[in-house]
Amino acid sequence: MDKRYFLEASVVIVGTVLLSRYINWGSEEMTTSNSRFEISKPEEEWRSVLTPEQFRVLRKHGTEPAHTSPLDKQYDEGTYYCAACEQPLFTSNSKFNSGTGWPSFFKPIEGAIATTVDKSHFMTRTEVHCSRCGSHLGHVFDDGPAPTGERYCMNGVSLKFVPA
Repeated sequence: MDKRYFLEASVVIVGTVLLSRYINWGSEEMTTSNSRFEISKPEEEWRSVLTPEQFRVLRKHGTEPAHTSPLDKQYDEGTYYCAACEQPLFTSNSKFNSGTGWPSFFKPIEGAIATTVDKSHFMTRTEVHCSRCGSHLGHVFDDGPAPTGERYCMNGVSLKFVPA
């Protein structure tokens, strides 16, 4: 083994160790049982009531591709509910076009969401969950419009829109 190979291998190993805290593929303090939420179901039951895409996003913390949800361009008056438990999450009054390709809101309905720290994909973000069933909805960022300055960037498959 030559010196150059040894140095390259050492850099890869040290880099992996230093970055490993950001590679956890999920969120801190979230468990698959979600026993701390009002609505708790076994995985098999969630699979039976959700589509495969909804299950992947809501229960496995997935993300739908940008610009694929019809709710991104939905601007009628109404309420957006959790697709898993039907808790009201956002009103159309707080929706705006963020240009990101996902439905975006600047304010949730009070008490409707819970958050955790998400350190997946080599970054730290605030993950948004339904406060009633713990389902993954998306993330919140601090680059939204007034009055809150927040952008709740939600997966469309995690929401159900009911017109007013």
